[in-house]
Amino acid sequence: MASILVVDDELGIRALLSEILADEGHHVELAENAGQARAARERGRPDLVLLDIWMPDVDGITLLKEWGASAMLTMPVIMMSGHGTIDTAVEATRNGAVAFLEKPITLQKLLSAVAQGLARPVTRVAASVALDTFDPEPAEAIDVPGVVAPQVSMLIGPQPEQSFDLNRPLREARDAFEKSYFEFHLAQESGSMTRVAEKTGLERTHLYRKLKQLGVDLSRSKRGGL
Repeated sequence: MASILVVDDELGIRALLSEILADEGHHVELAENAGQARAARERGRPDLVLLDIWMPDVDGITLLKEWGASAMLTMPVIMMSGHGTIDTAVEATRNGAVAFLEKPITLQKLLSAVAQGLARPVTRVAASVALDTFDPEPAEAIDVPGVVAPQVSMLIGPQPEQSFDLNRPLREARDAFEKSYFEFHLAQESGSMTRVAEKTGLERTHLYRKLKQLGVDLSRSKRGGL
């Protein structure tokens, strides 16, 4: 059983996440804003924090940076947002978050992210994180001659983490993420373009053009019916 702090300004989301996590045997503490989250963190050390980005007083990214700058980021933090972009995910992971979940959060995604977050060694998220900078030598840096480049990891459903090289132009990083995203859903749906379109919220014609643009290999998808 783990101690999990859920920080979200929406009562319905707090209640839902609390119920799910409690059913899994975890002890859950709730906070509706940054002030309550700070108080909960000071009272004890949660094993994991689910932190909403968009909150009315202090946003989640600012709170994450604050914990990092004050050496209080000693637990895995999973960011949540209903309006997330790859830029937001990059900023969150660069400042110490271990994963990013997009709302609405499915049961499967939540439990997978929590399990992987709890499995991480604490030392991987306890790195020094200044308010406007990040650790120049993160634990998961990749080797490029003369350069130490940070990586970002995003959890999208029940799959291993995907690492993206951030030492590249934003457009290339976004394309790499989108390609991985669509390849994952194609694999999950056995190549069915119809089901992938429904799952990703795109029209089939738009989806097909997008996959061709990203260079996704569609030869494996023929059996699923394009």
